[in-house]
Amino acid sequence: MEPLYSTKASVTGGRAGSASLQDSDLTINMVAPGSGKDGNNPEQLFAMGIAACFDGALGAVKGAEKAKFDSTTEVSVDLLKGEDLDFKLAIKIHVIGKNTELSADEFQQLVEKANKVCPYSKAIHGNVDSEVTSEVK
Repeated sequence: MEPLYSTKASVTGGRAGSASLQDSDLTINMVAPGSGKDGNNPEQLFAMGIAACFDGALGAVKGAEKAKFDSTTEVSVDLLKGEDLDFKLAIKIHVIGKNTELSADEFQQLVEKANKVCPYSKAIHGNVDSEVTSEVK
């Protein structure tokens, strides 16, 4: 495969530090989940990344299938802690379809195709507990 895009992020100070991108002027104040401090945590950024990538993959599927709909992709990320240093993630992807003649089942089939196309979905498959659902409004 040929790279379409590459980026590089740097973080100093972990969950209580600062994150920046090499190819952008974006700098994010990192804070631990539940700290009440101003900033963002990795789980929030991961949720946004998955949502954007998944909705983009769904757009590609929509074009390939010549389907008509608008979509909003919502992603929730749970940070789980077991014994000692046992941490893992669980995600839920929920896609809302609007302005379409597709049935709920037809729309879910397209969402499932997007789940096979999305690079983030491929990366987490088998590594992160995930659930993908949809609805048509």
